[in-house]
Amino acid sequence: MWIVEVALRRPYTFLVMALLILLATPLVLLKMSTDIFPEINIPVISIVWTYGGLSAQEVTQRITAVNERSLTTTVNDIEHIESESMSGFSIIKIFFQPNANIPTALAQVVAGEQSLLRQLPPGILPPQVLKYSASAIPVIQLACPAPA
Repeated sequence: MWIVEVALRRPYTFLVMALLILLATPLVLLKMSTDIFPEINIPVISIVWTYGGLSAQEVTQRITAVNERSLTTTVNDIEHIESESMSGFSIIKIFFQPNANIPTALAQVVAGEQSLLRQLPPGILPPQVLKYSASAIPVIQLACPAPA
């Protein structure tokens, strides 16, 4: 209730404050970030290999194991590596130290994967190398039912 009394006793002060807020609005709007989510640095790179016709065990032996061994010697600042092998697919996630330089690590991973292609089964295509980004993760997914 005290603010109402001050406003009635000093109307010019409140008028000046309102004008200052009005004039400061364009500056604040220009500096305000437009993205809903802040930029979050997630130090993870994912590698996806595809080679049809191999069972999960063969993918593990011929692609995933060879790839993991080569990554540990050619890429800096690795915290740990996780991998999953499925029939015809291999997904390898490389987790880096919090202070790792991700663009450099990404370049090292791509260069290592290109040199590894010679040792893998013939006809295998280069992998997809993806850097995780929190803003690229879907928040919600909608699915429409199939028409009857």
